[in-house]
Amino acid sequence: MSKDSYIHKALPGSPGGPLLFVFHGTGADESQLLSLGRDLAPQATIISPRGDVSEYGAARFFRRTGEGVYDMDDLGRATGKMAGFIKAQIAAAKPSSVLGLGYSNGANILASVVFAAPDLFDAAVLMHPLIPFEPEVKGSLAGRRILVTAGKRDPICPPNLTSRLEAYLRADGADVTVEWHDGGHEVRPNEIEAARRLFAAAPVEGASNG
Repeated sequence: MSKDSYIHKALPGSPGGPLLFVFHGTGADESQLLSLGRDLAPQATIISPRGDVSEYGAARFFRRTGEGVYDMDDLGRATGKMAGFIKAQIAAAKPSSVLGLGYSNGANILASVVFAAPDLFDAAVLMHPLIPFEPEVKGSLAGRRILVTAGKRDPICPPNLTSRLEAYLRADGADVTVEWHDGGHEVRPNEIEAARRLFAAAPVEGASNG
């Protein structure tokens, strides 16, 4: 898979430093999370792909047939394509660590890639993900650090499904943190601070061997 298989933006960081992939929400584009990514990981090279599906003109990473009802075949297509894109970017950058951040639909595609290829990301932030299916993890998430953020009154991502996702991730060995706020689908400052803490503590490749 080509590192240009998605329209994307890239912000250069420190050579050999972390590589951060950011994934936008429905209706946004590859610019939505660039400044947040730079704020959270100042040294990282940031790669931000644009979703290749249009839903009435709104960019998404995979198709759905209704609110919270996913086209699972297209999710499979998108997950394979995105995993290939990420692997190609990693091969080109040879980073010290690989980080992921997604919001809403972007969190869903990031989660799906994490399930399909658990070895790709050292740490991932899933902001308001909605996983209405039982994930099948292709391997183990042991040692992977994952932050899930959620709103207790989120009309799009019900809290019970957030808790179920947490349980799935823990059962597969991931080091999971969940950061809640009392609101809805919006991102609040406590979520951003939790993401900052996660990325600041992200392992540097080889550090554990020293």
